Amino acid sequence: MFAHRGARAYAPENTIEAFQLALKLGATGLESDVWITSDGVAVLDHDGHVRSGLFKKTPIGQIRRDRLPGHIPTLLELFERCGVDYHLSLDLKDPDAGQAVVELVRQHAPTLMSRLWLCHPVLEQLIALRPIDDQVKLVDSTRLERIGEGPERRAARLAAEGIDGINLRKQDWNGGLVTLFHRFERTAFSWDLQLDHHLASALRMGIDAVYSDYVDRMVDVFTSEIGSPEL
Repeated sequence: MFAHRGARAYAPENTIEAFQLALKLGATGLESDVWITSDGVAVLDHDGHVRSGLFKKTPIGQIRRDRLPGHIPTLLELFERCGVDYHLSLDLKDPDAGQAVVELVRQHAPTLMSRLWLCHPVLEQLIALRPIDDQVKLVDSTRLERIGEGPERRAARLAAEGIDGINLRKQDWNGGLVTLFHRFERTAFSWDLQLDHHLASALRMGIDAVYSDYVDRMVDVFTSEIGSPEL
């Protein structure tokens, strides 16, 4: 149960407060987007830029960590403030983010490595990350309409290349598609699940992980459909 950008329905997204609240409400996973600052620090933010003045926006990659607003946490601060007893899904928004995240987790949170899910919309970039670490999970984050070769060939390629799963928006999934990816032993993730009936439908069709802004709602539906959550 991934808390999308933390408990963003109830706290400012991608802040330590949002992540802490998500875990307090029962999320078994946290989700965020990771960028690399100009001095090589992995930070968590969605848009990837900082507003300076009325109209100017500066990319995070051009700013030192100590010049960023205080509400933008580093990945290390997440571990220090929230521990590592959860699954962590990160959208890689910077070309260097994958390597940097793996190295940081290896050094500071090695027990998290097998519960670290790195997501990217470009399959070739995920494939390039596979040799870095055998434990880290890699996820093809895409839309059904973008899979030009069709779902079965994509599933087969993911299996052949060692990519662990696929993450599609809620309306892309159906029971047959979940079964297809499971046949190739790939995980099936679904995002943008905000309403009870969307969450229940996804879980009933066998989706392996759900992403929601409403953590309390997600936990209630999960408990009703599946039972008490476990890592």
